[in-house]
Amino acid sequence: MDTTPDIVIVGGGHNGLTAAAYLARAGRSVLVLERDDHVGGAAVSALAFAGVDARLSRYSYLVSLLPRRIIDELGLTIELARRRYSSYTPDPLDPSRGLLVDNGDAVATAASFGRIGAGSDTAPWERLGADLIRLAGALFPTVCEPLPTRAEARRLLGDDALWTELIERPLGEMLTRRFDNDLVRGVVATDGLIGTFTSVHDASLAANRCFLYHSIGNGTGDWDVPIGGMGALTAELERVAVAAGARIVTGAEVTRLTPDGEVHYRQGGRELTTTAGVVLANVAPWVLAGLLGEARPHTTRPEGAQVKVNLLLRRLPRLLDSTVTPEAAFGGTFHINETLGQLESAYADADAGRIPGTLPCEIYCHSLTDPSILSPEFVAAGAHTLTVFGLHAPDRLSTADNTATRARLQAAVLASLNSVLAEPIEDLLLTDAAGKPCIETKTTADLEAALNLPGGDIFHGALSWPFLEEDEPRRTPAERWGVATAHPRILLCGAGARRGGGVSGIGGHNAAMAVLEDA
Repeated sequence: MDTTPDIVIVGGGHNGLTAAAYLARAGRSVLVLERDDHVGGAAVSALAFAGVDARLSRYSYLVSLLPRRIIDELGLTIELARRRYSSYTPDPLDPSRGLLVDNGDAVATAASFGRIGAGSDTAPWERLGADLIRLAGALFPTVCEPLPTRAEARRLLGDDALWTELIERPLGEMLTRRFDNDLVRGVVATDGLIGTFTSVHDASLAANRCFLYHSIGNGTGDWDVPIGGMGALTAELERVAVAAGARIVTGAEVTRLTPDGEVHYRQGGRELTTTAGVVLANVAPWVLAGLLGEARPHTTRPEGAQVKVNLLLRRLPRLLDSTVTPEAAFGGTFHINETLGQLESAYADADAGRIPGTLPCEIYCHSLTDPSILSPEFVAAGAHTLTVFGLHAPDRLSTADNTATRARLQAAVLASLNSVLAEPIEDLLLTDAAGKPCIETKTTADLEAALNLPGGDIFHGALSWPFLEEDEPRRTPAERWGVATAHPRILLCGAGARRGGGVSGIGGHNAAMAVLEDA
């Protein structure tokens, strides 16, 4: 038997490290078991290309939902940089023009709306931005507190019409009522579809929940660049957890749990067992059920809905739109083939089991905001990284031959990207030490294999509202904090907890608070 800790945390992703830091600082003995040879989960930096000095944020890449409260309470030394540009979106019907949203210049943004024939949408765009700031100001302060009820959350917002529009009616109704231009509608809609496979008109409101979390981060909804890459954030969380006394064991794969806190794991060829007063599961609920030996109905298995492509270029590509520089276009989120009509058409294709004929994508360039992830030689030469996130690529498109699936999805991503560029992106790829192009594609199957994400679901399952329904139980600390399972000694602390999605630390914080309150 291993030394008995107070708390065992299954999984050393950023949420597990957050929980470990809080609990160790409170005097608890904490053991973190991580199956990989490093911590961080999806929030890591990696040398993705052999012999190439470029540390990419390989999986997660931007930060919005990490509360300043957690940064301050744990004493994290991290820098999050704000991007000047919000987004650029070429018009798929005429890529020689596009919509550039400049956070620093409202006049230029209005002019850009006019250039794509969407001048009537400028004021509604500004009004929605103001409405979302009010929504974020009301709801984000609650994410590190016990869950409010739906009625309490609605009172916090204090605007019944806005509540109904964003929380109770399909997102598509708001998009079509507020905006006239299909491209503008699509730019707004994408925040409801990142990692979520649904139609914006679906009555399940899955798009609304995704949209909410993408809009409320730190009261502004801004998505910031972690200086040094995602690995810098993970390294800080690991540092403060270890400094507080947490014990982190890598290469330790948990193989079985029991409801009374018994943890079986494999490390270095040895089968080990420990027992804890509380087990925090920083894994998807689907994975947790498997570790407990519980039945897992097929209908509840998570399904991711994206393909991610990392590229290293010798320079940024030229655009068909001569009025926008590549530095501005790639300085925010670069939307490709994401009009609302294209998004809905792609969803219908994928729902029928086909890779969309035109794959909606969005691109982020880390190195424009933070060149520190590249060697000085690459920076001097003008090299840049691009991260492409392809939407509506659900796990159901996977085949037994993941290599073939990956190739098909990569081709779809590159074709979509090339449709709005003045030159093929392939011509700009740098090569690695073996002479291979610096391009890396991750399918949902790849995410499942690398990160233990069932179905490649980046949220560990369907997102939930950041409040309780009136009839949901709130008797125990775990229920009030949104981290309860069917077993009192086992709590969720990852993305599968209520309010747990994204790189936020919220799931870890709230699990730790539930443990401390229960004690």
